[in-house]
Amino acid sequence: MTARSERKLTFARLPDISPDEIIAHMSDARVAEHMPLLTFTWDQHAVAKFVAAKEERWRRDGLGHWAILCDGAYAGWGGFQKEGDEWDYGLVLKPEHFGLGLRISRKAMAFAAADKRIPFVTFLLPPSRKNLGGLSRLGARFVEETDYDGARFLKYRLDTE
Repeated sequence: MTARSERKLTFARLPDISPDEIIAHMSDARVAEHMPLLTFTWDQHAVAKFVAAKEERWRRDGLGHWAILCDGAYAGWGGFQKEGDEWDYGLVLKPEHFGLGLRISRKAMAFAAADKRIPFVTFLLPPSRKNLGGLSRLGARFVEETDYDGARFLKYRLDTE
């Protein structure tokens, strides 16, 4: 088996991923545990709506969420979403890839640092997330508790310039 540090990480677009694979990923209770806004059942319609919304962000903002591939296989999704004047970063991995979050996030933050539109990145994490060491290793700092779509989140910020 290849060590995690040697595994090849690439970004693709969500329409390139089988809807069934996204359904299985997003229906896993271990994934839903830290997603307070996940209040619906994932099915073909939900995936189509999700992928269309993420692709619309790419069209509108020139940036959005990627499908994340590990050695060519779907590992999850994540990327940037413009929220007002801020670029928020999110990452949702399949449980077997949870340990790759910091590596993937470092790659994404390098992308953000090279994009002059992104002077900083925000992260919204549910209070259920207790292991936040990866954020501090990236250099992110706590900003505030905030409400988003009726759920409470911990907001962090990372300057990219």
